[in-house]
Amino acid sequence: MGNLFVELARRASANARREVETYTREIPEFGFLDKGPGARADTLEHSLWLRHRTVELSPECSELTDEDLGYIASMGELRAGAGMSLEVRQRVLWLHTALMLREINEAAEAQRGGGVEEIMRMMNWFAPQGERGISAYCQGFVRVLRRRMQYVEQVALLARSLLNGDPISAELATAVDMELPDYWAVTVFRMPDRPTGDSFLEYEIETLVKSHRVPVVWSPEDGDGSGELIALVPLRSGTAGAETVSPHAVLDLLPELAPAHLPELVRDFAQALGRPCAVGTATAPLPELADALDRARRISRAAPMCRGSARLRPHTLADVFVELAVVDMPFVDTWLRDVARRLDSGPDLLVTLDAYYRHDMHRGATATALNVHTRTLDYRLRRVRELTGIDPGSTRGVRTLSAVVTRRLSGAWR
Repeated sequence: MGNLFVELARRASANARREVETYTREIPEFGFLDKGPGARADTLEHSLWLRHRTVELSPECSELTDEDLGYIASMGELRAGAGMSLEVRQRVLWLHTALMLREINEAAEAQRGGGVEEIMRMMNWFAPQGERGISAYCQGFVRVLRRRMQYVEQVALLARSLLNGDPISAELATAVDMELPDYWAVTVFRMPDRPTGDSFLEYEIETLVKSHRVPVVWSPEDGDGSGELIALVPLRSGTAGAETVSPHAVLDLLPELAPAHLPELVRDFAQALGRPCAVGTATAPLPELADALDRARRISRAAPMCRGSARLRPHTLADVFVELAVVDMPFVDTWLRDVARRLDSGPDLLVTLDAYYRHDMHRGATATALNVHTRTLDYRLRRVRELTGIDPGSTRGVRTLSAVVTRRLSGAWR
């Protein structure tokens, strides 16, 4: 055994005590260690054992045994059984890794710059075996969660872990029998208020999740009482273009990447919610789901609110990019709102414009959708022109009045 490994062995007890003290000092949830000598002794024993095994295995780059991994998994079970959250678990893993690297550096410095080959051997062992150890720890953690949590709660935990980039998502996905593809469509359902009662979560959501195979979670509600349901819709292997996307492509502007079943999923969820919704979706690779959530949330706030009918659809960046820009330009928003007020004298001018643009300005289809005669439609369009000075069928009309309609229907001008 080289000098570096001898030095690490000599410092093992002190380093283990420092790790336990760091947990107690920096993680409030570890206050339980001070409530009884047994908990602290168990934690110290695990820390010391891990350092001894590191010194024993790393000189020859030997792998952790199945027995070693089973012991590490038992520690994950113990922590989950004590009520440790995913956030705290991730913090513990980060601190442990940082402390181990610090200890290797301190031992190397004690050798006064010698033993470069030993340092490289240690690091070559540390990375792959550290990954195996973390995986075992997560497996033990998830085993307890499966016993204690209902299925829909496990799915919500999976959704949060994916959005937070937590590696435990792989274990959680296995637990709920879901795949983790490379690309996802993060879809946000915005509601003026969320359904009341836990029965909705227990029955409706669980049924929909099992039917569509998607992780779903409620986001924290805003102060105004509104709520959001977030669904992570996987882009299955073989989705057109998913494997050949340019690294510089704007995924939200590639309609061929949108899952074909997304509109059906949106309608099913919206009907189950039983209240008006605005739906925004953004596509991203697995490591960038948090950014996609931010985009999808912004899109949902700019999108029109509809009930769960054939009219409701997931809006993308391409659908509401004008409205998104307007949100950040208050003077433009004020101007559009003034245009909307001129249309309030009616009759049903905003409803008419909404149908007109949804049917690509086709007069016959618009009149049919509104259940009026084409002459009535023409009258309303002339009335819009008289009140605003803007022809609805002109380029200016499409750009301006479609933004007016979308902003009004989004509920932004309450």
